[in-house]
Amino acid sequence: MRKRGDRMKLDLLTLNNNLKTMLEISQKVEIPKEWYQKTSIINFQDLWLEGTVTNNGNTITLKANISGIMIIEDSISLDPIEYPFSCEIEENLQDFLKNNENTLDITEILWQNIMLEVPLRLSNVENFDEYQGDGWKLISEDSIQNTNNPFSELKDMMREE
Repeated sequence: MRKRGDRMKLDLLTLNNNLKTMLEISQKVEIPKEWYQKTSIINFQDLWLEGTVTNNGNTITLKANISGIMIIEDSISLDPIEYPFSCEIEENLQDFLKNNENTLDITEILWQNIMLEVPLRLSNVENFDEYQGDGWKLISEDSIQNTNNPFSELKDMMREE
């Protein structure tokens, strides 16, 4: 049993010794907090890895699905938002093994795949009137298209030339 804060290590002894050709994985994953402290990710909930590690003689391959909930900052209000995600992972583990190791830490592989799932912008804000100050206000992209753009005349003049 892994202790809290331990990294995700696979025991490859049975695969390396050809006792088995496949290992099944079904377990909770914990990503070290220091890895996402300086990102828009606040925390994770229910991170779960399901899949298999197979040895076909030449290569050891991880095929898995990692899913869970990212708690990320709202792009506008900076409030926490729950963002459910799921991603498929297919990785050749031979590249990560050194000197026929019998254990392999796959935490970084999982982290790299999770980072690909983080949205660039996400917001639940619907009332933009709450976000305004002295000489500025936040507007939606829809309202930009509906306003009179002073540069539209310039754009039309450029087409004529």
